[in-house]
Amino acid sequence: MFAYIVRRILYAFPILIGVNALTFALFFMVNTPDDMARMQLGTKHVTQESVDAWKQERGYDKALLWHSEADSLAGKATETIFFEKSFSLFAFNFGQADDGRDIGQDIKTRMWPSLAIAVPTLIIGLMVNITFALLMVFFRASYIDLGGVILCVVIMSISSLFYIIGGQFLVGKLMQLVPISGYSDGLSAIKFVILPVLIGVISGIGGGSRWYRTLFLEEAAKDYVRTARAKGFSELQVLFKHVLKNAMIPILTGVVVILPTLFMGSLIIESFFGIPGLGSYTIDAIQAQDFAIVRSMVFLGSVLYIIGLVLTDLSYTLVDPRVSMDN
Repeated sequence: MFAYIVRRILYAFPILIGVNALTFALFFMVNTPDDMARMQLGTKHVTQESVDAWKQERGYDKALLWHSEADSLAGKATETIFFEKSFSLFAFNFGQADDGRDIGQDIKTRMWPSLAIAVPTLIIGLMVNITFALLMVFFRASYIDLGGVILCVVIMSISSLFYIIGGQFLVGKLMQLVPISGYSDGLSAIKFVILPVLIGVISGIGGGSRWYRTLFLEEAAKDYVRTARAKGFSELQVLFKHVLKNAMIPILTGVVVILPTLFMGSLIIESFFGIPGLGSYTIDAIQAQDFAIVRSMVFLGSVLYIIGLVLTDLSYTLVDPRVSMDN
């Protein structure tokens, strides 16, 4: 088990290095340190002295990749913007934002509101989608199945912005059951996350339920299911003991895709509901042209996605005996 985990983690390092290098190149190909300084200071009446002072204060006055004038060979590689701003991310040293804030502290503070929304949305949404999909499969080729598919298509066809704005107007303004926006610490945060979680679950029913229905129908047509029915198992027993169990691998794969959002937060929902999570943090950084925060969030998202892949490989060994850790 330990050797398997180590091997999977070692596979991830080249991917992280490639993502880190590509992100660095994209940022500094589009904007030079001088451009970044002028964006922060303002484009009017900015002297070169002010630009140089801003760059020196934040460490952007060094060479990008190779400091040819450094005294030592190690210094030529380490006394660069890439080593100090991007390579240091591997030690989870996020440094400071362009406006001087501690990015690491911001992430620690803002991760909890994001998790407060993302975790319930994932768990409740997964249960609702799987239950609804099993219901359609149980009544397959009937009007209930047809109505469920049509409902899923309708839900998928409506923009998530409609659910957000409609939910805020109906539940928050007309019915006044929960606040429209804002956030609070402790148990009082529940009233602020109920509506975002509800909207997240409802808006995801269409795509999620249709996908799970397809998986379950594919499993229900296989030989082992026909054999189980021939042995006298009821349809409910076949669905829950055989179909659902054997569909766990693609279900786990689908969950991995959204695992990074548990930590990173939802960009749209957090922005509309005024939730001080990592999603709104990233949006604010993009609008403010704060490249240090955006680079950190891109790298963090890559790390979380790779962790999800490792966890998925481990989960495969638990739900599928055909998958061996020796592979």
